Amino acid sequence: MQAATPRALGFYFPAEWHPHEATWLSWPHKAASWPDKIHTIFPAYSQFVKTLALSEKVRINVADDAMKNFATGHLVEAGVNMAQVEFFFHPTNDAWCRDHGPAFLLHRTEAKKAIVDWGYNAWGDKYPPYDLDDVIPTLIGKHFGLQVFHPGIVMEGGSVEFNGAGTILTSTACLLNKNRNPHLNQAQIEQYLCDFYGAEQVLWVDEGIVGDDTDGHIDDTVRFVNEDTVMATVETNKTDENYGLLQHNLNQLKAMRLHTGKQLNIIELPMPDLLEWEDQRLPASYANYYISNGHVIVPTYRCATDDKALQIIQQAHPERQVVGIDSTEIIWGLGSFHCLSQQEPSLVHQP
Repeated sequence: MQAATPRALGFYFPAEWHPHEATWLSWPHKAASWPDKIHTIFPAYSQFVKTLALSEKVRINVADDAMKNFATGHLVEAGVNMAQVEFFFHPTNDAWCRDHGPAFLLHRTEAKKAIVDWGYNAWGDKYPPYDLDDVIPTLIGKHFGLQVFHPGIVMEGGSVEFNGAGTILTSTACLLNKNRNPHLNQAQIEQYLCDFYGAEQVLWVDEGIVGDDTDGHIDDTVRFVNEDTVMATVETNKTDENYGLLQHNLNQLKAMRLHTGKQLNIIELPMPDLLEWEDQRLPASYANYYISNGHVIVPTYRCATDDKALQIIQQAHPERQVVGIDSTEIIWGLGSFHCLSQQEPSLVHQP
């Protein structure tokens, strides 16, 4: 007999702006993710933790006492409120907690949480090994005594975006890629998403940005601002490789309707200047921001567009303080603050 799905049991995945109990991170330690540069990322990473800790707990996966002590040294140097930081001895392969971390669900009528532990294959088996990352959600579920659901298919947190009111945004470039779930078609994937995230509909854009090794994660291109508003990245330079891709996504967004019948409000967010390292285009995007209880933490890239992007995001989130943190070193790992983090929602229910 087939087990009941989270949706059938009354669970759903809340929007990122729902109050958090904590933010989960996995301390960066894999040198191959930042070749010859991992030592340069810790100041900005620690500033990220410092800002998070101003309004919520920060729960960090580390391998052992040595890594905990190393992390603590950097965080203390940055002035982090360590009373807000909790370490968990959960060894990982890499730092991208958005993708390997726990997908926390809330129950619609009862004060309880659960976790979805999707399969994880390091973005289509690109970066083995990933066995440690793959079990992180279940380890966290066991620690807190939470029910853990196992859909049995590959899914990454950065590939899906939620409005908390029944709609999921994703991309065909990623979720229909044959390196994820080649045995499933689009309708079957939609069914899994709705069943295990407690949603009503899935909306699809086609494209990701150039340089993104995840095959087109949505958290670099389109983000929900509220239940019916999205922030969509656009490239203004018509000669840039991203121009046509992002215009295509924008046209798709304009044609979309929520399951309520409502059209999306669209806020256009510019892309930063072209950023390269050793002749490799990096997937720099302001959309890879993270919404904490008190702040919207935005990656910046030492370019003229930074201020404009911060202003647009601040206008979209007047209830939070927008903070820009230089992500020029971090993006060499091909991700930024949203990729590095996963929210744990509070049991406080919004009206």
